Amino acid sequence: MTLADAFPAPVVLWSKPEDARAGKPLLVLLHGYGANEQDLLSLADMLPEEFAVASVRAPIAMGPGFAWFPLTGSVEYSVDAVKAAAGYLQDWIDSVKDNHPSVTLLGFSMGMAMATTLLRKRPADYAAVVGLSGFVVNAGADGEFRDAELDGTVPFFWGRDQQDPVITEDKIDYTMGWVRSHVKLTKVLYTGMWHGINAQEIGHVAEFLTHEVLKK
Repeated sequence: MTLADAFPAPVVLWSKPEDARAGKPLLVLLHGYGANEQDLLSLADMLPEEFAVASVRAPIAMGPGFAWFPLTGSVEYSVDAVKAAAGYLQDWIDSVKDNHPSVTLLGFSMGMAMATTLLRKRPADYAAVVGLSGFVVNAGADGEFRDAELDGTVPFFWGRDQQDPVITEDKIDYTMGWVRSHVKLTKVLYTGMWHGINAQEIGHVAEFLTHEVLKK
């Protein structure tokens, strides 16, 4: 039995009814630790309407919300747990992606770890990635993370506050090295946002998505 065998069927909220999604670029929202699929869906109203936006619930019940994998500082954490959650997400994306000309990922906090893991496992599958107040998983030499195939061409937006009290310095250091080596980086720092998202940042994300996905 694998880690993913106990996962429930995916719970997904959409910004558009089913008959209005086909043929539109897909934007997948991945929430943070302890949140749920409703947490980020309100962002859809502030992002380009050309996208079909899907917000996916993480598979592990955690307090009042859900998590993609155990916290990295916990004894339950492992890279295998990250890969199991990524496989769960990838299976769902594979089930809908044929209806869309492209797939873009947007993850907040732990959701950014998931978005970047999906990109690293399938480097050719994604039009762009947005990471908000999050991090990239240190996967060591795990062969399922195909970083060598990421040659700096995938557009990547990384927004954060340098005073973020949640994402630890070691994670930021690793993430900084990774993004500089593997993606086409747009990095923006925000003051007074802490571990969150603000309207200015979402405005920048909307511009990024328009320029890097819709106009390509």
